[in-house]
This record gives sequence, structure tokens and C-alpha cells, in this order.
Amino acid sequence: MTDTDTALQPKKKGLTRRQKRSLSRGVQYAVFAAAVIAFAVTADWGRLQNQFAQADIAKQMFPDVITLALKNTVLYTLSGFVVGLVLGMVIALMRLSSVGPYRWLAGVYIEIFRGLPALLIFIFVGVAVPLAFPGTEIPGGTYGKVALALGLVSAAYMAETIRAGIQAVPKGQMEAARSLGFSPAKAMVSIIVPQAFRIILPPLTNELVLLFKDSSLVLFLGVTLEERELSKFGRDLASTTANSTPILVAGLCYLLVTIPLSFVVRRMESKAQEAIR
Repeated sequence: MTDTDTALQPKKKGLTRRQKRSLSRGVQYAVFAAAVIAFAVTADWGRLQNQFAQADIAKQMFPDVITLALKNTVLYTLSGFVVGLVLGMVIALMRLSSVGPYRWLAGVYIEIFRGLPALLIFIFVGVAVPLAFPGTEIPGGTYGKVALALGLVSAAYMAETIRAGIQAVPKGQMEAARSLGFSPAKAMVSIIVPQAFRIILPPLTNELVLLFKDSSLVLFLGVTLEERELSKFGRDLASTTANSTPILVAGLCYLLVTIPLSFVVRRMESKAQEAIR
């Protein structure tokens, strides 16, 4: 075969990159649809409904699940968030300090409390603190203990978030404030920190969502019937009724708060990106 004959042969046409992406996407959709259909066909919906969707049991939970359990969960979360925010701000400023021991202490705190599970912090607050300081009561009882435990955990994460936000503010802002006669502390409080919080508002809101879920660990502190949060409330009723419907209702109450908060986070992130562009 001559070179001329080879050149005259039709070239084999392969799939373009766009066609390959479309084919891959179609295969993924098909696999997903097959998995959904298989689950819908093989699942025993009757048993699931009997165990998780008893309307009469769900009705028994209202209004206490809202006025008691959800209210306590929100209070635990907000108190822990406030403590964590204040403590996190102090630690962030220590982390940025020119004083070596401050930076070292802040770094040790962040590494320890980010590395330990939140469960251990709750046990430490509930058991170790009373043993270390006999006769000393944490103000607020269970609410104070939860605020301290959640605050200790969240402060380590918030401190790094706040530090990153402060460092993201252009250095010229501090220089301009100093040229106007502001002291370093006043410039930080009046100029730098407000700008930093506009930057870090989305991750702080995301931390609030995480704290809302971590509040379920309050059961390890030992709570009264009036101090139960959603998770404990649902578990107690599930044990009493020998049915899992209360757990499902408690989970839906969590989603009632976390989904709107997550939507707010995404909106703030998108607006922040638009502002940068």
C-alpha cells in the first residue's frame, strides 16, 4: 500500500471531549436512577412506616418538642456560640500578638481543643471541673456547663477563622488609622475587626450550624426533664413508646433550623464572591 492509498483512507472518528462528558454524565444518571429504583423496590415500606412514621406518637410530642426540646437546643447553641465567639476573639488577638508567650499559649489552646473530640470536652466540664474545684459551681447550672463546653470547643475554630479574617484586611487600613491618630488597640477595634467580621460571617454562621448539632452531647452532662434538648427528648420518648418515630421527629426539628441556616451561609458566600468580582 502506497502513501497515496493511506492518505485516501477515511480517518476514524472518535468521540469528542464534549461527547465523552455527556456520555459519562448519562452513565452516572443511569446508575443513580437504578440505585433509587432498587431501593424503592426492595425496601419494606410497611415496616419503615410502622417504626418511623406513627402519626399518633408524633402528635404526642407536640407542643413539648418545640416549646421545650427545640427551645433548649437553641438556647444551648446560642450560649455556646457567644462564649466561643468572645473567647475565640481573645485567642485570635493573642495569636496575632507580638508577645511570644501569648502566641504560644494561643497556639497550644487551638491545637488541643481542635484535636480533642467534643464529647471529651463535655465529660471534662461535667466531671473534671467539679473534681478540680470542689464546692465551685458553674453559673447557670446545666445551661452554664453546656455554654462552657460548647464555647471551649468552638473558640478554637473561631479563633483561626477570626485570625484569618483580620489578616485578610489590607494592611493599609491599619496604617491609615494610625496616621489619623488612632492607637493600635482602637484601630483594631474600630477599623480592622468590623471589616474582618464582614469577611468571616459565612464561616461563623457555619460554625453556628455545627454547634447546633453538637448540642446533642448535653446528655452526657446529665439533664433533668426540663433541660432536655432534641436528641435526648427523642431518645427518651423512643424508649417509652418502643418506636423510632420520636427520633425521626427530632431529626426533622434539627433540619428545621439547620437547612435555613445553611441556605443563609450559601447566600452570604455568593454575595461575598460577587463583591470580590
